[in-house]
Amino acid sequence: MHHSLPLISTLAAALGLSLLLGFLATKLKLPTIIGYLLAGTLIGPFTPGFVANSELASELAEIGIMLLMFGVGLHFSFEQLLETRNISLPGALIQMMVASLMGGSLAVFWGWSWGAALVFGMALSVASTVVLINALKSINSLSAKNGQIAVGWLIVEDLAMVLALVFLPLLSESIGGDTNASPSKNLLLVFGKTLLEICSFFIVMLIFGRWMIPKLLWHIARTGSHELFTLAIIAAAVGIAFGASKIFGISFALGAFFAGMMMRESKFSLRAAEESLPFRDAFAVLFFVSIGMLFNPFIFIHHPFQVMAVVLIITIGKSIAASFAVLLLRYPLNTALVVSASLAQIGEFSFILGGLSVQLKLLPKEGMELIVAGSLISISLNPFLFKLIKPLEKRMCSKWLWAETKEELDDPSVHMPLTKDEKFLSGQIVLIGYGRVGKRIARMLDRQGLSYVIVDQDRNLIEELRTKNKAALYGDAAEPNGIIQDHIAKASMLVISTAGKVNMRQIINVTLKINPKIEVAIRTRDEKEALLLKQEVLGKFFFNERELAHGMSRYILHRFGMKFPNKY
Repeated sequence: MHHSLPLISTLAAALGLSLLLGFLATKLKLPTIIGYLLAGTLIGPFTPGFVANSELASELAEIGIMLLMFGVGLHFSFEQLLETRNISLPGALIQMMVASLMGGSLAVFWGWSWGAALVFGMALSVASTVVLINALKSINSLSAKNGQIAVGWLIVEDLAMVLALVFLPLLSESIGGDTNASPSKNLLLVFGKTLLEICSFFIVMLIFGRWMIPKLLWHIARTGSHELFTLAIIAAAVGIAFGASKIFGISFALGAFFAGMMMRESKFSLRAAEESLPFRDAFAVLFFVSIGMLFNPFIFIHHPFQVMAVVLIITIGKSIAASFAVLLLRYPLNTALVVSASLAQIGEFSFILGGLSVQLKLLPKEGMELIVAGSLISISLNPFLFKLIKPLEKRMCSKWLWAETKEELDDPSVHMPLTKDEKFLSGQIVLIGYGRVGKRIARMLDRQGLSYVIVDQDRNLIEELRTKNKAALYGDAAEPNGIIQDHIAKASMLVISTAGKVNMRQIINVTLKINPKIEVAIRTRDEKEALLLKQEVLGKFFFNERELAHGMSRYILHRFGMKFPNKY
């Protein structure tokens, strides 16, 4: 190994070991993050053999943080958050407060400072979005109702962590990051200055960033150069993060997060996500490797009970807190168990928060080692927790009466009001999704006097539609309950008006098993998806965004022997 080339040797060792151990992790059916963290441990200062340059690894990790946060911002959707706001917002805040209190109390018991206790508790309170999405994909629940709730829950956690990263330097200055430090006399001044810098950055990004970034991407895309487009995305992510840090004193993480949010406003956002994904993945690997380098494996020998306590808080304490929050908000038992399993791990945001806290001397290095140890064990256990959901739910329902009453079928929003006419129960249209396109289709059906039943996974929307005397059901058409099955069995047409948020193939398979003669009209994202679905089901497909609602409405009326109105 050429030690005169520290960057190349660090990259070669980090990427090579990550590839090997990541591959072994997948063979053992474990998340690849475990392999990356172990790779960092092997080239870190606490293990024999080659030791990578920690300063260079730290700088590479900073780029990884920028691109990870850029990806979070690029996929951050206020619409998705609003769809599950009644459970994800209060539930996530309750769970985070309880978990932070448990972790912080543990740190105080160990004799750490109040600042260290606060940061340590917060680090244990948040789960990994990467691990969650991979876990939900493995059980085909990413597009299901419970999956959307879990993702919305983590969006709230991610946003809370973004705010925490902003105010972390302020916390460090106010309490000094030292056990014997006293609060700063200029706390209000520091707070006011920090708030002014954040507000200034927000205003600049909202006024100029929201207009400039989409405009820049449009001009770059017109050149037809693949390399320039990719370069523009990476330059925007890293450049805005660096500029935010130098000009406004904002963290790299927040700057990159807002760069992603602003780029989401562009019609090239999906392409931007695809083009930047290889870079995000590569530098994310280096980020996890740098975290692994901070880990001292001898902590399992020196502090076994502390590691055990941390793992219990992550896997059991957080899960119980989340379950109670879900049940308290009057959601089904199955939702409580899925959300609990989703949160029983920690990941990237815990590392970002812990790493920055160590740099600011808020958190002792031992705290970071405990966070990494807790992450390694909890992420390894997470797939097995998901496998326990169904048997645990079955056992709870058979043993306790209260658990049985929390079953999803007892949720009143999945039942049709008994006063509904027969026209809504036979020969009707089942409309999946009530977004922008779905609303326009429903408006046209109302004008023509056609009967339809709306199925949507937004509980608040269903309740609102019920107040307007609409026939509406809350549920997931991909995993329908008995009531939804009854409506599909007697329906004449299935109209899927939403794309990207539902498991299209699963909905079609379930529907055709229940009603093989039903006619389908499906909204797809593009021609490629339409061609794939056409091989499995006969139906009409629509993917032209500009005339989507218009085309679907015309088709439905034609199939019911009606003329499309001139004014629509």
